[in-house]
Amino acid sequence: MERKNILFISSWFPNKVEPSNGNFVQRHAEAVSLKHHVEVLHSIGDFNQKEKYLFDDQIINGIRTLIVYYRNSNNPLQNFYRRMKGYQLGFSRMKKPDLVHANVLHNSMLFAVYLKKKFKIPFVITEHWTAFQEENLAKTSFIIKQTAKYISRNAEFILPVSYNLKDSLMLMGITTPMRVISNVVDTNVFTIKPEEEDHTIKFLHVSSLIARKRPLDIIDAVVKLHQKGFRVNLEIGGDGETKPLLSLVKDKNAENYIKVFDAVSYHEVAVKMQKSDYLILFSDNETQGCVILESFACGMPVISTMVGGATELIIDGLAVGVEKNNMNHLYDVLERICEKQYTFKDKNEIRQFCVDRYSVDSIEKQFSEIYDEVYKKSQI
Repeated sequence: MERKNILFISSWFPNKVEPSNGNFVQRHAEAVSLKHHVEVLHSIGDFNQKEKYLFDDQIINGIRTLIVYYRNSNNPLQNFYRRMKGYQLGFSRMKKPDLVHANVLHNSMLFAVYLKKKFKIPFVITEHWTAFQEENLAKTSFIIKQTAKYISRNAEFILPVSYNLKDSLMLMGITTPMRVISNVVDTNVFTIKPEEEDHTIKFLHVSSLIARKRPLDIIDAVVKLHQKGFRVNLEIGGDGETKPLLSLVKDKNAENYIKVFDAVSYHEVAVKMQKSDYLILFSDNETQGCVILESFACGMPVISTMVGGATELIIDGLAVGVEKNNMNHLYDVLERICEKQYTFKDKNEIRQFCVDRYSVDSIEKQFSEIYDEVYKKSQI
């Protein structure tokens, strides 16, 4: 398989303004870099900078990553122009790619269309955005949907991260060839660690803590378990607002068995998973749920709402599904977990399921097959 020059561009990517935004895109780029020369280009606005453009050119995890910051304004059209100009200026400093791997069908990715038309560089685009899931389409603006369709018509492939998202894109009328390629897990980081003897059931929730993740409801359910006499604890947190969680835990006198944590690193998430028994998700929506894959890599079963792409991962022996927005069902499932009424696969089996499908090696091979197909077609 020929080594290619791949340029990743993305509507979302970790940066100084939004440190964890689009970290799943960064992990895809790192997976691809195992077999290809990868560079990353991102352009984003910063209200706090005086200069019109700033260039942050670094090697991050072995990948050259150029982030162009433009001076943000309150004018959306001006910001769009500056973002595109930022991409242009950044691209002039990059190695010319054989192929562009774009991410998220947002107007930022019109730059991929520009590169194709001006330089004949083909592009594929990975899609993650919940705005394009069927249940959200009515709320997604006409302009956003039309922009997505235009970008899609110029792409060689659309690569949604779940079948649920693929079906929704097709429902929008997008006819570009599609192939589902999942989010990726570093299975060298997310591993199984020997269990310590402990009769307390340890639950974990990690997310952005935004309202649709329903973190307060998870706390309420665990408090109820404790009140019923079950030996449980919960670690809950992430890169969002923790004050409401801390306040609720205090109000419930639950500080002894519920711990709230702030943003943690990728490696720290793995450590928390290795020390836990079950992951809980009670989201209103998920395009896939990277955290579910990470949990599986640690051999840990999952309790999750049956929403979006997460539904595809609720597999007998690996996970238990919960009805969306049904607190009673969440509690009933957790109570049955505590009473050992569910049978889960061995930790090693759960992990192997993840390694075979979502590991760095597996995802790299899936992307490389697409790249080869696109590159050969472009040489005809």
